Amino acid sequence: MNSPFLTRLMPLLLVIISLSCNKIPDPSFEDQSAAWPALTVTMKPWTRWWWMGNAVDKENISRRLEEFAQAGIGGVEITPIYGARGYEDIFLQHLSEEWMEMLIHTLEEGERLGLGVDMILGTGWPYGGPQVEPGYAAGKLYLQSFELKEGERIIQKIQAGEDEQPDLAQVQYLFAFHEDGQKTDLTDHLDGNQIDWTADQDCILYAVISGKTGQQVKRSAPGGEGFVLDHFSKEALEDYLQPYEDALGPAQDRLRAVFNDSYEVYNADYTPGFFDEFQQRRGYDLTDHLPVLHARSTGADLSRIINDYRHTLSDLLLEEFSVNWTSWANKHTFKSRYQAHGCPGNLIDLYAAADIPECESFYATKFDIPGVRWEESDANMAYPDHIMLKFASSAAHIDGKPLTSSETFTWLREHFKTALSQCKPEVEQLFLTGVNHVFFHGSTYSPDEAGWPGWKFYASVNFASNCTIWEDAPSMFSYITRCQSLLQSGQPDNELLVYWPFHDVLDVDHNGELLLQLGIHNKEDWLVPTPFYRLVGELINIGYSVDFISDSYLASARERNGDVQLPGGRYKALIVPECKNMPLPTFGYLTRLHDDGANVIFTGLPESVPGYHNHVEQTSKLQEMIAGEKGKLTLTDSIARILSEMGIEREKLADMGLDFIRRKMNDGKVYYLVNHTPNEIDGYVPLGSPAKSVIILDPLTGGAGRARISSRNEPPDVYLQVKPGQALFLRTLETKMDAPAWQYFTPGGDPVELTGPWNVSFISGGPLLPDDIRMQELRSWTSFSKEAKAFSGTAKYTIQLENPDPDVRAWLLALGDVRESARIWVNGEYLDCLWANPFEIRICLREGTNTLEMEVTNLSANRLRALELSGMEWKIFYEINMVNRHYSAFDATGWDPMPSGLLGKVSITPLVPKNF
Repeated sequence: MNSPFLTRLMPLLLVIISLSCNKIPDPSFEDQSAAWPALTVTMKPWTRWWWMGNAVDKENISRRLEEFAQAGIGGVEITPIYGARGYEDIFLQHLSEEWMEMLIHTLEEGERLGLGVDMILGTGWPYGGPQVEPGYAAGKLYLQSFELKEGERIIQKIQAGEDEQPDLAQVQYLFAFHEDGQKTDLTDHLDGNQIDWTADQDCILYAVISGKTGQQVKRSAPGGEGFVLDHFSKEALEDYLQPYEDALGPAQDRLRAVFNDSYEVYNADYTPGFFDEFQQRRGYDLTDHLPVLHARSTGADLSRIINDYRHTLSDLLLEEFSVNWTSWANKHTFKSRYQAHGCPGNLIDLYAAADIPECESFYATKFDIPGVRWEESDANMAYPDHIMLKFASSAAHIDGKPLTSSETFTWLREHFKTALSQCKPEVEQLFLTGVNHVFFHGSTYSPDEAGWPGWKFYASVNFASNCTIWEDAPSMFSYITRCQSLLQSGQPDNELLVYWPFHDVLDVDHNGELLLQLGIHNKEDWLVPTPFYRLVGELINIGYSVDFISDSYLASARERNGDVQLPGGRYKALIVPECKNMPLPTFGYLTRLHDDGANVIFTGLPESVPGYHNHVEQTSKLQEMIAGEKGKLTLTDSIARILSEMGIEREKLADMGLDFIRRKMNDGKVYYLVNHTPNEIDGYVPLGSPAKSVIILDPLTGGAGRARISSRNEPPDVYLQVKPGQALFLRTLETKMDAPAWQYFTPGGDPVELTGPWNVSFISGGPLLPDDIRMQELRSWTSFSKEAKAFSGTAKYTIQLENPDPDVRAWLLALGDVRESARIWVNGEYLDCLWANPFEIRICLREGTNTLEMEVTNLSANRLRALELSGMEWKIFYEINMVNRHYSAFDATGWDPMPSGLLGKVSITPLVPKNF
C-alpha cells in the first residue's frame, strides 16, 4: 500500500480499485484490493421513485430505501403520480400534513442509509396543480378579425374560437386597421369580451385574446390535480411556489434538489404581459403588425416577426421562470435539476440556469455489438442523438457546473423485457456525451402487500426488488459508480467550442405556428438539417471533443494565451458554422476574441441580423463589419485541415472505432474509451495527450495496472485489448510511475467446449420452483417443463470439469448466450457476476477435477406472461394504467416465452501472457 503507484494515484485509483469486491483467484494476476475510500452519493446511480397515489407508509418506505442502499443506489427523486385502484383509503393528499410526514421520514431514512433525496415540485408533470388559478394557467394567443364597412355596427361577444377553456379567454386589445394603414385603439370600447361599436370608415377589427390551453397536469397524484402553470410569468411562478414555501421548511438542508421534468407544456405561446414585454425587448409595437400576424401569409416580414415572437418567449421562459426557480431553490438550501429539452427557448441558456442540467434518453439503440440482442417486437429504435444530448453537458461545462444528469432507460424495451446487458451500452452513450450523474427511469414504490409484480409505472425499466433483474443489478450499479467516480473527477477537457446559431432555429417554418418547441422527438425539424449539426457531427467523428456556446455566453468569453476562456474552462478554438442570422453584438464578440488572439474559425459568414426592428439598417451595419474584417478572419471549408494547421490535434483513436470522452487532472488526463463496434481491438492505440505513464482501469471489474506504451511517438501509443462492448479508462501521467503492470493475455490454444452433464436446480423465483434437471446439452430452461416455461428467477448450473492442460492455470471462461446474467463460482470460491457482453471472465483451474457453478437469472417476462394467461389482473392503476411501448393497452398473453438460462456453448480457452 506504500508503493509510489498507489501513493501517487490515491485520489483516483483507490476509488476505482476499491469498488471491486471480487478478486481473480490466480497468483499471476495482480491483487487489486485496497481500502474503500469515502464515496460521495452522487457517484452512485440515483433513481426516480414514483409514489403511486402517494399511498406510502413509513415501514414500506424504510424497506424500499434499505433495498436501494444495499444494492448500491445513491439516492432517489420522489415523483408522486396517479394511484392504484383498491388503495384509495390510504391515498395521501400532496403537501398535506400526512404527506409531509412521509417526506420527512424519507429524508431521515436517507440520512441513516447514506442516500440522497431529490423531489419534483409538484406531482406528475409539467408543473401545475390546484394552486394554479386560471389567471396563472398556461396561456395561448388567439387573434380574431372582423371586416366592417363604413357605418356598420358590430355588437358581438368576441370568443377565442377553438379555445378549450372559452370562459377563461379574455380580450386584451382591440384595434381597427383602416385602408390608409392607420390603427385605432378600440380597447376602451370593450365591455369585458363584448364590443358595441360603429365603424366610421371601412376597416378590419383585430382582437387580441388572452386564452388558456386548458392543459391539466399529466399523471397527477392526489392533491396535485389542476391547470399547468404559465411558464412565462414570474408572478405565476411565485404564486405556484407559495405552497412549497409554506410546507418545505422542515426539508431545508436535508432535501438535496428540486426537479423540473421535460417541458411537456403543449400549445402555450402566450402570457398576459406578453405584448408589453415584446415591445420592451424587441423595440417595436407588435400590435402594429396584427394583420400580418393574423394572416400568417409567407413573407420576409412575417418570418422576422415570428423570429422576434419566439425570441421573446425564450427570454421570458429563461428570465421569468428558469432563473427565478433556481434562485428560489437556492434560497431554500436546495439545488435545482432541470430538463430544458422541449422548451421553446435557447436550450443552452435554459440548461445553464439550473445547478444540475439534465438530458434524457428515450427508446433504444440498435448496437453492432455481437451478442447485444435486438428484438423488433420488444423495442422502438430511436438512436439517442449524441449532439442533442450534449446541449445539457455543454451548458454545465461552459458555466462550470460539476454535474450533468440524465433520465436514463426511458422506454428502453417492453415491460419486464429489459436485460442489464442491454442497459450497459445505453448508459455508456450518455457518459460519452458528458453525463456523469445517472438517474434511472426508474423505480416504482410498491408496498409488500401489493404482491407480485407489484405496482408499476408505465414507461420505465423498473429497478425494484420484485423484478428479477434486481438480483444482479448491483453489479451494474457498481460499474456505473466506478465510471461516475472518474467522470466527476477533474475538469472537462473538450478542446473546441461550437457556436449554436439559435436565431436560425427561430426562423424554422413550423407550419406558420408562433410556437416552436425544441424537443427530442422533433429534432428532425430544428436540429438535424442544420449546418451546425453537420459540423458538430464531423468534428466528433474525426476525433475532436466539443461543447456548444450560445450568444449570451459569448458575451462573457475572453482570450487567454490564445485560448477562449469561459466561466467553466478554456478552449483551444471557437468554430462558427454557416448561419443566416447573427445578432450584431455576437459578431462583435467573435471579432473581439479573434483580434485579441484567440482561434476563431468561421465555416461561413452570416447574411443578416435576426428580427424585424431596424433590420435593414442593422444588416447593413453587419455587412460593413464583415467587410472591415475581410482578410483578417479565419474562414475555411476544410475544418480538419485548419485545426491541424493551428496545432489543435484530434484523437486519432477515433479512426479505430473507439468512442471517448476526456477529462483533465492536475497531472494528466482521464480517458473513457468505449468499443461499440463489432471489432476487437488488440494493438497500439494512439493518444492525443502527452504521457510518461498510462494506467489502465477497468470499470467493470475494478482492475488496474500500468499500460504498455510505445515511447517512439509523442504523444505515446498505448497497447489495449478491447473487445466489442467493453469500456476502459486510461489515466495518463506526466511522470513515469513504478506501478504493477497491466496483464495482457492471448489465447494459448483453441477453445474447449464444456460438455455435460449439467445439473440445473431452481433456487429462487416464481410462481413455482420447477424440478431439478440433468442434461447433456444446454438449452433454454423454458423447454424443461410447464412450470419452467412460466418461471422467472434464478437457476443454479453445476458441472464438473477436468483441467485440459495441467500446465495451464489461467483460462478464459466464455458463457456464450446468457439469458440474462450469471454469478460464477470455481471450486467454491465466488469470482464475479457476468451481466454484460461479452460474458467472459478469467478463471484459475487447478490440476484434476474442478467444480464450476453458475447462478443464472432470467427476466420477469415469462412469469408475467403466465400471470396474465391465468386471468389474474394486476393492471389496477388509474389514469393511463398500463400501456405498451406503442401506448396501446398492455397485453402479455400473446408473448412467446423468452429463452432463459444458458443457451449456447460454454467454453474455456487457455491464456498465456502476451509476448511483446
